[in-house]
Amino acid sequence: MTKQEIQAAWDRHQREDWPVFSSPHQGHLMTLDTVISGCVTYYLDNPDGLDDRRIAVLKDCLTELATVIEELDPVPLAYFIRLRQLGELLLQTATTR
Repeated sequence: MTKQEIQAAWDRHQREDWPVFSSPHQGHLMTLDTVISGCVTYYLDNPDGLDDRRIAVLKDCLTELATVIEELDPVPLAYFIRLRQLGELLLQTATTR
């Protein structure tokens, strides 16, 4: 995976609006979205990629995201599956540096 491919996936994700939904996990999902997005932005802006601390944070976020999204309806689920895929691509790229 190249930076250009991560950038393209990030651009696709950014074009999507935050889904309208009701969930007791909405605040947590917003936090996960923010943290994963921050890792993506850091990776794209930093020539050295992600540091070990951000890789660990990204792994934790992806684990949490996988458990929280199980209860979502299809529309918000699609948003968070895309976010998870973006995070997984980033993790795969960051750990093979």
